Order: sequence, then C-alpha cells, then structure tokens
Amino acid sequence: MFSNAIDMIDNAITVVVVQGENPDGDSLGSSLALEELLSEQGKTVTMYCAIDMPKYLRYVTGWDRVVNDFPLSADLAIIVDTAAETLLEKALSSPGVRQFLESHPVIVLDHHGENDDETSQNDLSFRHEFVMSSTAPATGELIYELAKEAKWPVTAEAARSLYISIASDTLGLSTEATTPETFQTVADLVKYGAKPYEIESLRREYMRKPADILAYKGELIGRIEYLLDGKLAVVHIPWEDIQAYSDRYNPSVLVLDEMRLVDGVEVACAIKTYPDGKLTGKLRCNTPVGATIAGYFGGGGHSYAAGFKIFEGYDAAIAELITATDKALKEFHAAQTV
Repeated sequence: MFSNAIDMIDNAITVVVVQGENPDGDSLGSSLALEELLSEQGKTVTMYCAIDMPKYLRYVTGWDRVVNDFPLSADLAIIVDTAAETLLEKALSSPGVRQFLESHPVIVLDHHGENDDETSQNDLSFRHEFVMSSTAPATGELIYELAKEAKWPVTAEAARSLYISIASDTLGLSTEATTPETFQTVADLVKYGAKPYEIESLRREYMRKPADILAYKGELIGRIEYLLDGKLAVVHIPWEDIQAYSDRYNPSVLVLDEMRLVDGVEVACAIKTYPDGKLTGKLRCNTPVGATIAGYFGGGGHSYAAGFKIFEGYDAAIAELITATDKALKEFHAAQTV
C-alpha cells in the first residue's frame, strides 16, 4: 500500500505538501505532521494552500507556516485529504502549478472512499500515486500507518499534529467512523508526546466569541429553513455576511452542529453565495449520505461531513439539493430494510 509512496519520498529532496481549498483540522494536522516527519528525514518541506487558513484553526501551532505561493522548485508534491479537482481549482489556475503537477511526481494521501479500489471521488487529471484508506477516519491516521511502515521516528511534535488531525475528523473520537485501530493510534500518539488536554484547552480558547458574533449566530438560527418534512435543514449565508463576519469566525461553523441536532433533521447544509456566481455547500449529516449528496454536485467528502462548489443560482441550487437529499435518504433507508 505504501511502498511506492515511500520510494517516491526517499528519492525527493524538496517536498511541497498541498491542502485543498477547504482546509480543516485534518488537512492542517496532516500537513504539519508530514512537515515534521519528512524534515526529520532530511527533506526540505513547504506547506501550501491556495487560500488562507481559517481563523478557527489558528490555535494549531504552525498554521502560519502554510504559504499561498506554490514552490515550483520542489521535487515532489504530496496532496493531503482530497483527490477532488474542485477543491484545488484556485491552485490549478495559478501560474505554473498545473504544469508542475503534470510533470513531477505526485502522491495523494486521502481517506474519502468506500473501499481501497474506489476512484469515484478521485478525479485528478494528472498522474499520481493514490494512497487511500477506506477504514481510517482521518488522513492523519493514514499518515501514522505510513510513518510506521517507513520506520520514521514519530516526534512529540508529529504526534501532536497527528492527534489534531484525528480528533478533528472524528469530533473527538466520537463518530461512527472511529475504530479500535483509531483508539490504538491515539494511545500511541499520546505515548509519543501528544497532550490532548493541552490541545483541547487551546481550541476552546480560540472558540471564544465576541458578543456581536453571538448575536449574529442568533440571526442565522432564525434563517434556518426546514425542508423535506424536516429532514433537511438549510441556512443561507450571503456575500454580505461573509464580508462582515468570516474574517473573525466562519459563519457556517456557528450553526451547523445546532442544525444537525434538531429533532428529525438528517441532513444540515450551510450554503454560501459569492458575487462571481459561485455557491458553496457544507454538509453535516446524522444519516451517512453526505458524500452521496455532495457527489451529485461534483463535490465529495465523508458520509457524515461533505461539501461542494457550483456556479448556479441559489433557488436552482436549493431545488437540486432537495432532489439529491430526498434521493440519497430514500436509497439509504431502503437499503437498511433489505
């Protein structure tokens, strides 16, 4: 599973680690872990993302080392936590980046899929070594397995970053995707020096909100629409809100969990609209249909957390979201009764 990737890394001197344009705790933790692990192997590592790190992630030490300028002099690219071109659009449109990826070795480390052979969520058009785990709930766990097979020493800093990755995508080891192997991985990382209580204390500090942000959260809650007989909860975040609030706090993060916890809701979706006609949807689900719904729009993600990006009017997108959600829920529930 890892032998080709390990050989490619061994043959490289300079490495760029690439996050998609929806950075989260898993992608940032994975990037930081690779930076530490590969630096210990004598590699020069640059972490890249085409967009700035969201402020809610800035409790993670090292976030400010992620750059927006792609290092075209690198020998190898490692893309973490995505294999979808829609989440690399800005990077691929930057001068020289697509040409680099088409002419250099590329490794993709991801965990979005139903089995190790599935490529439906991998639409990258350039050649790459695809390493995907169907069982790991976070890319960080996949990277830990890679480090073990490569016999790379796991420093306390690497362990900390890997723990952040796993804790982020498992909501603190509480999701259905968390396996006995995940708990064993976390136990190993604590042994190597990760300190969950310190990490959680920092996260909570960064989660503090000014009074006006709390008032805005109340406005968003008042906007929530319940569709499909209450199975689908949707909130619209227009460009004006993005301009006013997103620099301090991601509006969708404010309400998605509350939406998901409403009685009867199976799918919650926050939709942002932009002046150029772009529309993004962030899905959080109680029923494991997130990736199916996002796939309808060309997006992807987990069964319980997924996203998509399209260029379409809001009303048309809502109509299609209702259709996709209804179909995904019916197919899921029908399969459970067989």
